[in-house]
Order: sequence, then C-alpha cells, then structure tokens
Amino acid sequence: MKRVLLKLSGEALAGEKKTGFDEATCIGVAKQVKQLVDEGIQVAIVTGGGNFWRGRTSKTIDRTKADQIGMLATVMNCIYVSDIFRHVGMKTEVFTPFVCGAFTSLFSKDAATAALEEGKVIFFAGGTGHPYFSTDTGAVLRAIEIEADAMLLAKAIDGIYDSDPKTNPAAVKYDEITIQDVIDQKLAAVDLTASILCLENKMPMLVFGLNEENSIVNTMQGKFTGTKVTV
Repeated sequence: MKRVLLKLSGEALAGEKKTGFDEATCIGVAKQVKQLVDEGIQVAIVTGGGNFWRGRTSKTIDRTKADQIGMLATVMNCIYVSDIFRHVGMKTEVFTPFVCGAFTSLFSKDAATAALEEGKVIFFAGGTGHPYFSTDTGAVLRAIEIEADAMLLAKAIDGIYDSDPKTNPAAVKYDEITIQDVIDQKLAAVDLTASILCLENKMPMLVFGLNEENSIVNTMQGKFTGTKVTV
C-alpha cells in the first residue's frame, strides 16, 4: 500500500483519561506514522471527536447544532495532533470542508493530493461539513476521494466482534469479514452510511486497537491482529 487513510478514534487519543488529550498516546501515534512516512507511504488522517463531544451527547440541543459542535471538536483534535506530528519531525497540513480563518486549509482533492505528494501528512478535520454524517462517513469519503489503497481504522477496541465486547464477555472477534456481512449483521465497525460507501466504492478496511504496541506499523507490515474487512 502506497497511500492510506488512518482514522483515529477520539476516545483512543484520550488514553486512560477518556477525555481531552493524552500526549504520550499522541506522540506514540506520531512516531509510528513517521516510520511509515520515512518508508515513502503517503498518510492522511481523520480523527473522531469523542474525546470532547459526541453528536448526541446532549438531548437538549438541536441535532444540527450538536453535530456542528462535534465537527469543531475534530478540528481541535487535528490541529493538536498535527502539531505533535511536527514535533517528531513531519510536515503536516490540516484541511476542512469549511473556512476556519487561518487555522486550516480549505479542502479540495487537488490540494490534498498535492500535499501528500510533497511528503506531508494531511489531516481531514470537520467531517463532511454537514450534520447527520459521522466522522466514519467523512473518513471513508475522503479515502475514496484521494484514492487511498485502504482505510486503517484505529479504535479503542481491537477489531470487529459479533456483539459488543463491553457488554458481552463472550463476544467473538472476526479475523476477516466482508463489508456486506458487516452491513447484513449490523455490526458497529463503522456506521451504515460509511459501510455502504465502502461497499459501493470497493474501499477495504483494516480495523485494530490503537492502544496495542506498534499497532499502526504492524498493520502496514503485515503483522496484523485486528479484523480485515474485505469488499
């Protein structure tokens, strides 16, 4: 794989604190990504916003406004994580689908692919720019647009299970599953819209635990212990 999109769970970025940023976790991610970049792999990144806000956190706020708060949470995450990446020696650029003053660049496919070809790690913040679409959907959309070879899904859990391992200790993890089976069984790897986008555009996914040692590098080097989602 020469070009990948890495989706980072917001909760995973928070580490044990479960909220905000865990700097050690973010530096660990940055060092792994630097190994990939040094090998000539082009990396784009999407972060979730769950370490600050989830779209349905509040029942008193209008859904559109709640989703807008979530989009801004991902902008904060991307600005923070991109600067951690710079700290460990990479060039970065943050793109958003809406204007954020001088904080970010406005997304276009041409600008994003040009940045990748310059050796930058690029961050896609702000989701799709519209409510009712998750960061998973935004990540798949961007992966398709930049013609990534695969989407790497780094989550707080280590793969896709037949039921929620948080509530069912007997849940069984899949080593490999088709995206059609993910849709048919309503498995919560990514939301339904994102799953259908993957299916229609033949975008494979590799789902794994971010907090496992060297999980990003191991995934790219074939030492994969998560769930492979085929199309």
